[in-house]
Amino acid sequence: MTQSPRALKQALLVFSSAALLVVAGCHKKTPPPPPTPPAPAPAPAKPTVSFSADPSSINKGQSAKLTWSSTDANNVSISPEVGAVTPQGSTTVTPSDSTTYTITASGPGGSAEATAHVTVNAPPPPPVHESTFNELFAQEVKDAYFDYDKADIRADAQTALQHDADFLKKYPQARIVIEGHCDERGSTEYNLALGDRRANAVKQYLVNLGVPAANINTVSYGKEKPFCTESNESCWQQNRRGHLTPAQ
Repeated sequence: MTQSPRALKQALLVFSSAALLVVAGCHKKTPPPPPTPPAPAPAPAKPTVSFSADPSSINKGQSAKLTWSSTDANNVSISPEVGAVTPQGSTTVTPSDSTTYTITASGPGGSAEATAHVTVNAPPPPPVHESTFNELFAQEVKDAYFDYDKADIRADAQTALQHDADFLKKYPQARIVIEGHCDERGSTEYNLALGDRRANAVKQYLVNLGVPAANINTVSYGKEKPFCTESNESCWQQNRRGHLTPAQ
């Protein structure tokens, strides 16, 4: 018995569909791509800090104002003495000596520092009236005495000049003259030269002890201006000296 064309066409269609199903079943299903991971959290920002002192130079007993500002910090402190402070602010300090202040700002991102220096100027010495200085000079400053025909600084003169230097360094603006003197023995020319050596020996000793050389002048009077006029050793010793006097 022969099939009709319509029945044959239907059979072919069923066969084709079945074949497609078989082929499709032989291929694996492609899995979906994995989800994109979330972006990492940003690193904490590093703190910043600014710091200043106004004024930066004060006289002893005066005050200065410290001012600061910070970002990304949860702990802020100032040393010395001030301690913990707010992230932004100001405070007044009265240092007794020149001081460098340090501010430290810290947070999750690290720490930062800044400094501010306050210079404390020492008060100038009180002015000394000339008459007062001359009175003190006469009381405190001693002459340097020399052996016969010598210009060496002997032991007792060293002690006297150390005391003189301590006094003169308290008055750094004071100017003095060192006079070189001799006794009456010897010629005028010889004694002028000897007096000059004595005056310069005293000056050099004071300079070595810290008295400014620019504050000291020297002059030799030889035997022309004796302190004592008797002709004996006691009197001659008084005349063999380096005599210190305030400059006029």
